[in-house]
Amino acid sequence: MALAYLGLGSNVGDRAAMLAAAVDQLRRAAGVRVLRQSQVYETEPVGVRDQPWFLNAVVEVETELEPEALRQRVKQIEAALGRTPGPRWGPRVIDVDILLYDSAQVRSDTLVIPHPEMWNRLFVLVPLQELCPDLQAPGGVSIRARIEELSGSSCIRQYEP
Repeated sequence: MALAYLGLGSNVGDRAAMLAAAVDQLRRAAGVRVLRQSQVYETEPVGVRDQPWFLNAVVEVETELEPEALRQRVKQIEAALGRTPGPRWGPRVIDVDILLYDSAQVRSDTLVIPHPEMWNRLFVLVPLQELCPDLQAPGGVSIRARIEELSGSSCIRQYEP
C-alpha cells in the first residue's frame, strides 16, 4: 500500500458539494482508502484571473493502485462528476491532482509526481501542511517556510460555508 496526497479544487456550481462528492467517490473507489482530509480553503484563481474563486482541499489516501492506475481512477471520478476538457487554468467543476505518491518520482507523458507546481501554490501547500507539517521541498526548505515565502502572492482563506 502506498500513501498518496490528492489536491481537490472546484470553482463552478456548488463548490463545497463538489469537493464532498469527490471525497465520497474516492471513499467508494476500489483500491483507495481515504485516511484524512484537510480543511477547505477559498482561493483566488491562478493563471486565468477572470473567473470565480476556487475551493481547495487535500486528501490523504492509502492505495494499492500504482501511480498511473490512480491517475486513471481520479480522471474517472472527475468525468463522473461532470468535468469536461477546458482551457488550462480555466473554470472547472472539479479537479483532482496527485500531489505526492509515497516518495516516488514519476515522469511520463501523462503523469508527473511530485506535482510539478505544488511548491509554488498556496492553495496546495496550506491544506497539505495540515496533513504533512514536516514535509520538505527539494533543497530542504520546510513547507512552513515555503508558505511564508509565498504569502502575499495570492489570497487564501479558510472557507466558512
